[in-house]
Amino acid sequence: MRWLGPLGIPMLLGACASTVATLEPEPQLPVCDPAASALVLWAPAWRANQKDAGSREAAAATGLRDFFARPACFASTDLRRLPDLQPPTLATALASTSRAPDRVVGIEVHELGPVLRLLSSAALVEGGTEVVLRIVEYAPPSVAQVRSFQVHWRHGGAGVIKGVASLPQDMQAALRAGLQPGDTPR
Repeated sequence: MRWLGPLGIPMLLGACASTVATLEPEPQLPVCDPAASALVLWAPAWRANQKDAGSREAAAATGLRDFFARPACFASTDLRRLPDLQPPTLATALASTSRAPDRVVGIEVHELGPVLRLLSSAALVEGGTEVVLRIVEYAPPSVAQVRSFQVHWRHGGAGVIKGVASLPQDMQAALRAGLQPGDTPR
């Protein structure tokens, strides 16, 4: 316990969590339109060596479902998981809709998970969670891209260690940052 005192104080002082969200390219107009209907198509795009892809996908699905369950972004949302966001897959999904949506949005999930870096700063431990999404807006009824941008959302900092329990909420926070619903402070 004696050795914890000298090491514990700097770690506690450095244990400050912060949230950073960046859009590339920036700035972006809001994707959300509370008066519009939307078809939101999402697909995982994990790296080849992604660990626990199934758990991350389940967390992504929960976060997406909970985010679009509220009418803050769109008046109504048809949310579907696709294997990819390639034009033939998108065209098939769009053709299978019973009524034409006002908006078609694609969301590729590239990263969703905890991060931990040892010995990267004076605090010895730096961690948190990270979400990386590619957002694509299409021009219905075609699958022509109107715009595409990336959302990189991180929450954490020196002395912060997070697990997987917050991943659905982290996904929702990244979606708020990227899609900019009307209830998000700007």
